[in-house]
Amino acid sequence: MFEQLIDKLQNGTYITLETTPGHSATFTPTVQKIAQLGLDKLVDGFSTTDNPLAKLKYNSLFGAKLLQERFNKPVIATMSMRDRNKIALQSDLLGANEFDIRTILALTGDAATMSDQPHTKGVFESDSTLLLDIISAFNSGMNYAGKPFSVAPKPIYPFSVVNSFAKNPKTLQKKMQKKIKHGSIGIITQPVYDLENAKLLLELHQKAHKGCCEHKQQNELIFGVFPITKLRTAQFLAAHVPGIHVPDKYLVALREANAKGGAQEEYKVGFELSKQLFENLKALHPKIHLMTANQFEVAKDILK
Repeated sequence: MFEQLIDKLQNGTYITLETTPGHSATFTPTVQKIAQLGLDKLVDGFSTTDNPLAKLKYNSLFGAKLLQERFNKPVIATMSMRDRNKIALQSDLLGANEFDIRTILALTGDAATMSDQPHTKGVFESDSTLLLDIISAFNSGMNYAGKPFSVAPKPIYPFSVVNSFAKNPKTLQKKMQKKIKHGSIGIITQPVYDLENAKLLLELHQKAHKGCCEHKQQNELIFGVFPITKLRTAQFLAAHVPGIHVPDKYLVALREANAKGGAQEEYKVGFELSKQLFENLKALHPKIHLMTANQFEVAKDILK
């Protein structure tokens, strides 16, 4: 299962779908919704998020287990450096390994000050490269301190993330190179909204990979796609989310659609822009991670 996903990533067409566990003691309704829509037949795998924006949610590893068991497709479980020290990270990886949760997205994590839990403090022993290094150690049969395991873990496949936009593109190249050096096999970008932006990211990734030529691990760039179907979403992303660039054409088109026909026209225009972008990115570089904030009907319409 995992080898097939990696083969698709490195040699073919690769599409994964993000799921966001909720503030609930059950993740099953999300799994059922995906099954009802037949989304499992349209993607190569899934991902689960890990308490995004430091808001309390259902555990990403357990969510990954439920999805993987139901659909028999790999799930990339996110693990954040914000909430765990070296002991907890390694313990979670060991437990997940026996249940075949072995594709891991390493994140530094959003600031703990954003949390909905009173007086929360972040751990942040390091950034996401520490988790990548821990995974490298596990894949060598030992823990981060260099002590061999009595039973070695099954291979773990590490993924990482990078912003999709920066005023100085060289900073993105350096961050990609850092992730590659620490063993990441796939780098997922923040949402991309412009084909020229996507081409630049591919160029930067190619240069970053060349700079890591001594590192034998192949790494692939994966375009993040987050459909915009509301004007307020476009405005929020453009104004408040660093590392993402929303072109003016989105704002103008959605503003005109709102004036013409309200929310319904907004959705129609935003969806058409998003669908066209998805198809263009797929033609350019068919490695895509689709994010819809659990709006799975939108995901199905984009994918079908």
